[in-house]
Amino acid sequence: MTGRLKKIMWDQLFRLSSDRKLGLQRQLRGVVVSAILDDKIPLSTPLPSSRELARQLGIARNTVVLAYQQLIDEGYLLSRERSGYFVDPSMLTGRVGTSQHTGTQITHQPDLKRHLKCRITQQRNIVKSPDWERFPYPFIYGQSDPKLFPIADWRECCKQSLSVAGIQHAAPDHFDADDPQLVEQIQRRVLPRRGVWADKEEILITMGAQQALYLLSELLLTPDTRIGIEEPGYVDARNIFSLHTNRLIPLPVDQHGLILGPELEHCHYLYVTPSHQYPTTVTMPVERRKILLNKAVDNDMLLIEDDYESEINFEGNPSPALKSLDKNNRVIYIGSLSKTLSPGLRLGYMVGPAELIREARALRRLMIRHPPSNNQRAVALFLAIGHFDSLLHRLNLSYQSRWQAMGDALDRFLPDASSIPTFGGTAYWVKGPQELDARELQQQASAQGILIEPGDIYFMKEPAPTNFFRLGYSSIATEKITEGIRRLAELIHQSA
Repeated sequence: MTGRLKKIMWDQLFRLSSDRKLGLQRQLRGVVVSAILDDKIPLSTPLPSSRELARQLGIARNTVVLAYQQLIDEGYLLSRERSGYFVDPSMLTGRVGTSQHTGTQITHQPDLKRHLKCRITQQRNIVKSPDWERFPYPFIYGQSDPKLFPIADWRECCKQSLSVAGIQHAAPDHFDADDPQLVEQIQRRVLPRRGVWADKEEILITMGAQQALYLLSELLLTPDTRIGIEEPGYVDARNIFSLHTNRLIPLPVDQHGLILGPELEHCHYLYVTPSHQYPTTVTMPVERRKILLNKAVDNDMLLIEDDYESEINFEGNPSPALKSLDKNNRVIYIGSLSKTLSPGLRLGYMVGPAELIREARALRRLMIRHPPSNNQRAVALFLAIGHFDSLLHRLNLSYQSRWQAMGDALDRFLPDASSIPTFGGTAYWVKGPQELDARELQQQASAQGILIEPGDIYFMKEPAPTNFFRLGYSSIATEKITEGIRRLAELIHQSA
């Protein structure tokens, strides 16, 4: 290969990004590794010398020397005296040498319609914009404002979890066991805030609240099971339960949450969000909760309490969790740390009778064995050091100002369209004019940089009412709320 051809090859392979967030040495190592693993460097061809490559890339020679040395230490390169640096052939052994098939016609493709027992993609589900951060007015639920994330505190805990002792704890297979420090912190710090006290054997760590729901549906539901669910209610819970039974019983809600009507007598289980009804945000009074617990005993029924957003409370004293009032072990309690700390963290917990938790733990082992140990330890440290309580304090102050701004804006521009969430949370449930189609409004609003969530998806009955929609305020700055609501109100009045 001529020198000119070699230079062209190296110019194509070794291109560093203009983004200097990644160090030059790390970038160089990355492009060399990619070239080696993609078989783009012939084994017989020496890599450019450190001096030559530094000149070609316009970086310090010492940066290249250090990158080359790291690649030698890791087994990617060999240094041959007076010959230069070469790819170590042993790094490429043990791989099947087949090329990717392109343009090959498949003649005996399987008929997946015959093999798939269900079509999850055909379920009615919430669809959110993945690029919500580019919208000026993102009234989207379930996302957090990056400015509120405690980066320094979280990095501190992650660094501690990556200490020698932390890595030695996280690296082994823990089979079905949870991090004992995290379980202790949930037991001592998290649950008592809701009036819930539990033994460690009654707590299971999950990959978010949804995994807890899925575990319960696998363990408890059969095709003949009747499970009550609020109407309107949580879409993902409805979809998870419907994988195991089609005998879902929609139960209406009013300004005090779930209505305790005669339909309850036909339910084996009941999924309920009493502290902050999803999606209407209303709170079930304590007296109604006590009546519900008595009905659970009378009808031999188990209650699944989803206490999402319970920590986001800034308006009066929160009602105790349904689980805290339960004297007969009828309530299975589900909580999430993701809602408060970070949606992408995916850590939650389930509290229930020890016998049920043992079975759920065994089932979880078949699925994922246990949630990642390093994440569990980092969250345990975050709780133990006191960062979690500090974060809750800051979030409540910030969300209270947004809650107030949205309430004032709705009163001003869309009077009588919504009621104030009982004790906080991060969203408003809005009822528009009877003739409004919130699905069309969503499209019109999106074109003007406003994100909303149509409410028809939350109803089980069809046709669902189309004049409801949801406005989240966890991901939008306070100063943008009024203008966003004003523009949204204009669109609604234009469509009337």
